[in-house]
Amino acid sequence: MVLGLQSFSQRTGEGTGQPILDAENDERLIHVQPGVAIVLGNRAPESPGTLHISTKRIVWLSDVDMQKGYAVGFLSVSLHAVSRDPEAYPSPCIYTQIETEAGEDEESEDSDSECEQTLDVSKITEMRLVPSDPNQLESLFDIFCQCAELNPEPEEEEEEHNWIFSADQMPDDAGPEGGEESEWQLSENPANPIGYSNGNHDLSHCVLELQIDDQRFDDAEEMDFNTRSSHQ
Repeated sequence: MVLGLQSFSQRTGEGTGQPILDAENDERLIHVQPGVAIVLGNRAPESPGTLHISTKRIVWLSDVDMQKGYAVGFLSVSLHAVSRDPEAYPSPCIYTQIETEAGEDEESEDSDSECEQTLDVSKITEMRLVPSDPNQLESLFDIFCQCAELNPEPEEEEEEHNWIFSADQMPDDAGPEGGEESEWQLSENPANPIGYSNGNHDLSHCVLELQIDDQRFDDAEEMDFNTRSSHQ
């Protein structure tokens, strides 16, 4: 997954067109909002364009320059909010914070220079979307929330081990009689395997546990026999 804002110019259809979606990954268009200006970092607002919100991304396409557009995946949007504070920004807008591959210090040097001719959009960490009708802010915010829920943060996969071993391969100190604690533990609960790692076990473990259980039953029968003999 590529983090950050990206330049986007892939359009289809007549007029200003619509963004070409990633159909292979089941990307679908959710909402189209015309008359939206975009503000990247501390730069001046771009000419009005059309906002497209899909199940995967936020795409803004310029209505003036057919080769200009920006896109950012919802997984890169760490925060989105409705901003109406004139001290924060003169116009009501949707404010977003964007995670980037670049460092924040490197991004701030570029975004603070409004006279810069070329902009590396992948370093932009703040984006504002300014609709011509401020009454659309609440509905836009709700759509942002719905699409963000469709793109949860991927969970980090824990390292899994599939070690297989038998009883004679277990270390001498693995158990109650050992002097030191070991990663391998003996289980007194028949519902659990004798040796385990991350919950993985196989048939050999079940057989080993069954043998131990059989021994317990033999001990119990012997104790019962001795008890009967003492009463006779």
